Amino acid sequence: MTLSGSLVRRRAPATPAVRALRIAIAALVVAAAAQVAVPLPFTPVPFTLQPLAVLAVGGLLGLGEGFAALVLYLALGLLGLPVFAGGGAGIVRLIGPTGGYLLAFPLAAAITGAIASPRGDTPAPMWRVLVACVLGMAVIHAGGVAQLALLGGDPAAAFRYGFVPFFTGDLLKIGLAAAVILIGAPRYRRHA
Repeated sequence: MTLSGSLVRRRAPATPAVRALRIAIAALVVAAAAQVAVPLPFTPVPFTLQPLAVLAVGGLLGLGEGFAALVLYLALGLLGLPVFAGGGAGIVRLIGPTGGYLLAFPLAAAITGAIASPRGDTPAPMWRVLVACVLGMAVIHAGGVAQLALLGGDPAAAFRYGFVPFFTGDLLKIGLAAAVILIGAPRYRRHA
């Protein structure tokens, strides 16, 4: 055994059971964040903490597990569990005004995770985590505004009601998600 080999302990990859548990917990975190929902009188889209949770889950779990967690979250909602905003569930939520946001969640988590993940033993720098969160949030809004435009037939109105009211709050969510990832990732990776 070499000196460097004795100083660096290689962790065995997580077992399938551990990975499944992480994915399930992450889906529940997003479901809990969805329950913090504030309806806005001028738009069918409520203010929620879901995007913050989606970005944090993606950044902490990485591309594969982040994507899987959000697919599980959507599946739970489709099965009738009250995991969507305000305790909603069912296919109606996915084809309704907020469905585009929901359907974009797995891709947003995957993109955030792919960019914010460490490269080898080197943690992601702050700028890369921020870029990851900005791109993840952009994917969420692109999905949401696109579906609003399809349902309403007016892309300008969809942008006005599906993006503009959330811009400032989402900047804060991006910053908070980046902080969670930067602070939590080293601890998470130690136990992953």
